[in-house]
Amino acid sequence: MAHEGNGHDEKPGAPRGGVYDWYQRGVKLLKEGSPAAAAALLERAAEAEPESRSILEALARAQFNSRQYAEAAARFRQIVDANPTEDYAYFGLGLALWRTGDVEGAQEPLAIAVAMRPDDRNYVKALRSVRATLKARREM
Repeated sequence: MAHEGNGHDEKPGAPRGGVYDWYQRGVKLLKEGSPAAAAALLERAAEAEPESRSILEALARAQFNSRQYAEAAARFRQIVDANPTEDYAYFGLGLALWRTGDVEGAQEPLAIAVAMRPDDRNYVKALRSVRATLKARREM
């Protein structure tokens, strides 16, 4: 297998460069509005560096933005499991679960995110919406 001086064996079909390059290009694609392409590249980076919180968060965001909600929820849960102080990961997990239709499951991670950052209006708004949906369902 060919080496490009990055210390990683190149697999057939693998993107050029090393993991950091893949991460940088993936984040750029995400910012440019190409979340599916970003997810594909960041998936490669996550395979190579499965413990990297930065890579996992970028991958989860790319998956969420490309409507891969179950996959995004799994990545956000991976972050939360490894570091329970990550309020954004709780928020992302809650939103992803909500989008998969698991409104009940979305409530707890969103409540945790709000407890950690009560000043974040996005967190509060999402939790209120989930709770309103649950209340409406109970009243039906």
